[in-house]
Formats: sequence, structure tokens, C-alpha cells
Amino acid sequence: MAGYAIDIGDVRQAAQTIKGQVLRTPLMPSPRLSQLTGAQVFVKLENMQPTGSFKERGAVVKLESLTPDERRRGVIAMSAGNHAQAVAYHAKRLGIPATIVMPEGTPLVKAENTRSHGAKVILFGETLYESAQRARELVVEEGLVLVHPYDDPKVMAGQGTIGLEMLEEVPDLDQIVVPIGGGGLISGIAVAAKAVKPAIEIVGVEAALYPSFWNAVRGTDLPIGGATLAEGIAVKTVGERPLPVVRDLVPSIILVEEALIERAVNDYATLQRTMAEGAGAAGLAAMLTEPERFRGRKVGLVLCGGNIDARLLASVMVRELERDDRIASFRITSNDRPGLLGTLASRLGALGANILEVTHGRLFLDVPAKGVSIDVTIETRGRMHTSEIFEALAQDGLAPKRIDARGLSETAY
Repeated sequence: MAGYAIDIGDVRQAAQTIKGQVLRTPLMPSPRLSQLTGAQVFVKLENMQPTGSFKERGAVVKLESLTPDERRRGVIAMSAGNHAQAVAYHAKRLGIPATIVMPEGTPLVKAENTRSHGAKVILFGETLYESAQRARELVVEEGLVLVHPYDDPKVMAGQGTIGLEMLEEVPDLDQIVVPIGGGGLISGIAVAAKAVKPAIEIVGVEAALYPSFWNAVRGTDLPIGGATLAEGIAVKTVGERPLPVVRDLVPSIILVEEALIERAVNDYATLQRTMAEGAGAAGLAAMLTEPERFRGRKVGLVLCGGNIDARLLASVMVRELERDDRIASFRITSNDRPGLLGTLASRLGALGANILEVTHGRLFLDVPAKGVSIDVTIETRGRMHTSEIFEALAQDGLAPKRIDARGLSETAY
């Protein structure tokens, strides 16, 4: 693999460097995800690292490579999340001053978590690109050492240790599915895994809104940008050093849509009983996007991070219940008569529905003066059960109208 920024020797050396400093995370078999996908799935739980992501590996290898003078001067990194926390955490542990430049819109909790690890946090610019520009200026102005999140051979080699560990534990893996941001993770894993087992297939995954490597490898010009749940891999510019590795060693890149990223986050929480951020769940989203590519094969998923906001996770899980029709909302318009609400509640209870929310309205202009509208949100066992409930209410003469994300449905249910 001559000509790349790293080789298998660099990854093996990185493995020695991080030993005792970075957690060797488990590669767990997942019967539930295997049943879901039709493949034999193993999950590399990088969300178990102290800062919640794989970024610690590359950060430690880079920090340990510094000269005494560079350690004294300190390091600087640009990041809005996982890389920031990894650099800050291990720089403090190693006694190296750290400065992190983050976009001004970075959530307060992420900035505070980074500060809590002892780093100096500078909020600058609207985007990570502007933060990176400021970080490079400070490299010159203050003599700091840049710890790039992905375009650095030491960082790439550190991330590649994941591939070594996976094949040491399950040597007969057919595929490793890896989320792609700037390319440091997948390039490191590809170099390591292909050196150990040349026949293994490395499958890359990008959010459909950020097809940066897809464009770079295929020579296309798909639009890049937008709000994605997988912000950890929402990178507009690919790494120069990872690019040739991906071009040569990663034959397939799968673009995943937001709905399947959400579903994958939910599946990790409900089936694997573990937390995955959007980027961390992208590999599973790829398996849901192209199931035939993986069915019947032994697949390693890199759950690269689990730093997801609790409120966002709750929202994702509720949205999945709605997609599966396990939560449904409907409106009933009727004459306003005593006992109507009680009768409806009793009927829903008899049908096995759990009432989550009720809104009782009399003042809407589209409701007769002597009428009433009742909006009800219920929890059911699933799509078939929901359909049975709506049919029963229709037969009762209540004419329920479904309320979905777009508002009131034009059809009965």
C-alpha cells in the first residue's frame, strides 16, 4: 500500500501507543440487529470511550508524537463536538495546554464539556470552516500545534486501530461498514483491515445531504449542505490524505437519507440497548438502505459515537413510533353532548388503545356552533392495530380524521 499517508506498520505502532490510554472497546454480536437486517451483525462500541467517540484514538497518537517543545507550546484543534472533547480530555491528562476553536453556534453543553476537560475554548465564526481558519491563524500567532480532526497521518493511524481490533476478535468478517466524515476513520480502518485480510470489503457511508467523498471519488457534483442528524459526518471538504485511500480501498459508498438515520438511532436504542448519535448510527442506516448488499454476510458495524442530546433522542424515538403508527392522532367532530368524551375514552380503552393526549375544542370556526372537535393522540400496538381502531370508530359513526405531520388529513382515516 505504498504511496498512502500511512501503512499497516503505522497502525500497529499506533495500537502500541494507545494501549493503556484508550479503551479497547468490545465488538459485540447483535442478535436483534442481525434479525432486523438478515446479516450476522457485530457492533464495535466506540460510544463507550470516556468522551463518547472513537476520536480519542487519533488524538492520543498525535499528542504522544509531539516533541517536548511542542508539548510546552500546546495544541489547537477546531471542532464542534467529538474531536474537541477527545483532544481536550487527553491533552489535560498528558499535561499539554489545549485550545479549541468552535463555531459561535455550538450548543452550550458541548462548549462547557470541552472546557470541563481543561481546554481554552474560543467561539469564532458561523461555520466550522471559519473556525478552522481562525485555528490556523493561531498556529502562526501563538506557535501552537494543530491537531487536525482527520487530515493527519497520526490521527489516521490511530483511528485505524479499530480495524485491527475488529479482525483480531472476529477474523472472518466479510464487511466492515464505516461512516465517512473527513475520511480519517475509514482510511485508517481500510489500510489496517485490507492489510490483515485483503478480501474484506470496506463499505463507506455518508449522509445524503453531505456526499463529499461520493463527489470526490465519482467526479459528480451532488449538492452538499443542510440540517442533518448526522452532524458528526457533515463535512463539505474531504481530507487530502484520506482521499487516495478511499478511492483505492473503498469500492462502495452508500448515501443514507435522514429518515433511515433516525430509524437507525432508534434501533440502536431499542434493539441494541445502546446510544448512538446520528453519525454513529449511519452504518446501520446503510444496511437498512441496501439490505441485499449485506444479507447473509458477517458484518462489522462501527458505532463511532454516542454523543446525542437526550431531548433529540427522545424526539427521534417518538417520531419512529409515529412512523410505525404506534402513535397516531385523529380528530372527531360531533354534536356537543354530555358524556361524549367519556364514551370515546371508554371505547378507545376497550379497543386496547392508550390515550396520550386529548384536546377538546368548541371555538373553531369550522366546527358548528353546537358542535365540538376532539383531537386525540393514542398509543397502539402497531399499524394493523391502529387501522382496526380507526375502522371501529368509523363504524360507530364518529368519522375520525387522521392528523399527521402535514396537518388534518382530507380522508377519513
